[in-house]
Amino acid sequence: MEGLGGPGSGERGPGERGPDGGRRLVLGITGPPGAGKTTLALALLDALRARHGEGFAAHLPMDGFHLADAQLDRLGLRERKGAPETFDRDGYAATLARVSTADGDVYVPGFERELEQPLAAALVVQAAARVVVSEGNYLLLPGWEQARAACDEVWWVELDDAVRRERLVARHTAFGKAAAAARAWVDEVDEVNAELIRATRSRADRVIRETPDGWVLS
Repeated sequence: MEGLGGPGSGERGPGERGPDGGRRLVLGITGPPGAGKTTLALALLDALRARHGEGFAAHLPMDGFHLADAQLDRLGLRERKGAPETFDRDGYAATLARVSTADGDVYVPGFERELEQPLAAALVVQAAARVVVSEGNYLLLPGWEQARAACDEVWWVELDDAVRRERLVARHTAFGKAAAAARAWVDEVDEVNAELIRATRSRADRVIRETPDGWVLS
């Protein structure tokens, strides 16, 4: 992955610059909906595991801390799913802090796209893991400072807005929404969230872009 600690890049990747004191390095990845955060997270995990072994890097997606639909219905928030208030913010921050220092296996939630629901203990941060990659929309949002504090760095994923919006429409239609409903959701929910998130860009430690030659940090 060019620019991410690959040969000749001049960069030290997450696996080469872990934190002091034996703690795990926690790398946060943020950006607006559809920017490619999970794509980048999975690519980083693949690269780190290929270089250092399968258990070296672990995944902790913020999506696993979505409130389940039963809770969204109770709170009257089903139509705002994906907004900051539809996540277990404190649970996410506490889990990030826990995985940074725990010396045993830590089971963490994932997110099942086909169900559009969080799934308890779907993922594991193995005892041997030295890097945890966590992507989420709101890592730099005011009120989420505890989550940010648990991360050693947070990278911002940059993508052209028109491309990003089309990716979102394609994602929503792939998981069952009609085209018109998908576009309406992007306009009325995703883009409202994107505006909130965009205002946090300046707080990121690094900006990363996908190019024809791979991901490049700036």
